[in-house]
Amino acid sequence: SGLSQEAGSVEQLSLHCAEGSLEWLYPTGALRLRLAPRLPPTGAAVKGRSPPRVTACIKPSATFRGAQLYLEREGGLELLLPEAPRPHARCFSWLPQEKVALFLQATPQPDISRRIAAFRYELRGDWLARPALPSASLGSEGACRPCNDTEILMAICTSDFVIRGSIRSVSNDAELQESIIGVSATRIHRQKFPLFRAGGRPVGSIRTPLRCGVRPGPGTFLFTGWLHFGEAWLSCAPRYRDFQRIYRGAQRTRQNPCEFPAD
Repeated sequence: SGLSQEAGSVEQLSLHCAEGSLEWLYPTGALRLRLAPRLPPTGAAVKGRSPPRVTACIKPSATFRGAQLYLEREGGLELLLPEAPRPHARCFSWLPQEKVALFLQATPQPDISRRIAAFRYELRGDWLARPALPSASLGSEGACRPCNDTEILMAICTSDFVIRGSIRSVSNDAELQESIIGVSATRIHRQKFPLFRAGGRPVGSIRTPLRCGVRPGPGTFLFTGWLHFGEAWLSCAPRYRDFQRIYRGAQRTRQNPCEFPAD
């Protein structure tokens, strides 16, 4: 609470958890939030390739008021969230040796009426497959291209969910720049969180950037992807018969990275 802060003071905090939320009541002065996620150990970077990056995503609450959020990097400040922002996620990434922080600065207010600057955050190493996140700041120019065979094989091993099913519907949200794919599942191979409810034929929704131009179509697909602020986001979605061909070919050459029931 800003009621316990002195005007003009800057409180220092560190964010170590992989995900969480922050609520700042009656914002006064500023908060400096050091981003220091406890990431699992990674193997040595492959020779000739850049080291793995760290990714952070910030999503403001619908009632974010009383402050502005900046990204502090290399001595400069970049505005991430103005006061009263739209509830869109903003993502950015950095190299492990870089020092980055979030600077949450209270805006002058004529009275002491109740305001809350609140947001959710995710901190993690880069996703192993290409995340189709709703943010140009991640360099997601390739988010809409079809996955290649290697990416499909990795996606079935590492994704938060692997669902076999068909497309029931596609709806577009122009404000959020998202397409919501209604999926009817014929088999839930894996889901780390209960995204698809059981009972009869499980149904659920998966999101992807609007610019990808997803349209409903016939056939059975293998949907893979990641959980992002409690919502399923699409990574790779090959037709199931194409996945079977790719997986069986990898089995014959012993190049499949994990076992998968390709019945």
